[in-house]
Order: sequence, then structure tokens, then C-alpha cells
Amino acid sequence: MPVPWLRIIDGVLGATDLVRWVKGKPPEDALAGGTSRLEARLAGVVVSALKEAFDRDHQRLELERQRLEEERERAERLLRLEWQRQSGEREIARLRMLAAVALAAWLGSLFLVPRLTASGTSGRVMLGLAWLFLLTALAAAFSAQSRVAEELGRMDDRSTSSDVTQSAAGIAVPWLIVAGLATIAVSLLFT
Repeated sequence: MPVPWLRIIDGVLGATDLVRWVKGKPPEDALAGGTSRLEARLAGVVVSALKEAFDRDHQRLELERQRLEEERERAERLLRLEWQRQSGEREIARLRMLAAVALAAWLGSLFLVPRLTASGTSGRVMLGLAWLFLLTALAAAFSAQSRVAEELGRMDDRSTSSDVTQSAAGIAVPWLIVAGLATIAVSLLFT
């Protein structure tokens, strides 16, 4: 007759469970201990996989945040450049208008030549001075326009609107026109 090895092993395990129970320790099922170790390993694998997934997501979000920040900075830079370009174009339009006013004032003063030259030397001097102011205003307007166009051509991030639009010639143009028109007015009053 064959020896019932499985019953003998089961009896020995039962005896060890009985000894543990008497000592106050809960009996450990051999299968349960193996299962708990397996579950612990599986839990560790799952935790590490989740951690890796969270790390990947965090890196992806960080890269997206950096990309959005770069796009925002690029959009702000383009907006600043567009504002500078528009202010330069407005300044060129203003200078063109002032050049047209200076030219119209000079051409208008040509109609006054017979009246002012008839009054003598003082009328001629005043007319010459008025023409000097008006033609200087015209030249300064053209010079300032070319300077603004040149600044628009080399405009970059470090440029400001005042760098592009402000020039001594651009500031002097309206005052030269006023001085020329005032000289014509004074010469007409005293002739």
C-alpha cells in the first residue's frame, strides 16, 4: 500500500498551526504567505508603473508649459515690433503732411513776391528769411522721413518707439513752418 504523503504533510502543517495558535501567533497558511508576497511584488510593480506614468505626464506638462511661455514671449515681441512699425508709419505720415504744408506755404508766398519786393529792401529780406524757414522745414521733413524709414529697417527687440520716431529734424519741422509763416505775416503787416 502506498504511503499517503500528502496527508502526512497536511498533518505536520496542521500541528505547526496548532503550536503557533498556542503561542499566540496567528497561523500562517503557506499559500497565503506566498500570495501576500506575490501581491506585494505586484503592488510594487503597479506603483512603479504609475510613478513612471506620472513622471512622464509631469515632463510632458512641463514641456508644454515651456512651449506656451515661449509662444507668449514671441507673440509679445511681435506685438511690440508691430507697435513700433505702426508708430514709425504714423510719424512718416505726419512728416509728409508737414512737408506738404511747408511746400504749400512756400508756393503761396510766391504770389506775394510782387507786393513784398515793391516795399523795398526790408520786404525782400523778410521774404528771403521766410523762404529760408520754409525750405529748411521742407528739407528737415524729408531728412526726418528718411531717418524714420532707416530706423524702421533696422528695428529690433531692443528698439523703442521713441528711438524710431524721435529726431531733431522731426521736432524742428513744425517750428520752422510757424517761423516762416510768422515772417511772411510780419512782412505783410509792415509793407
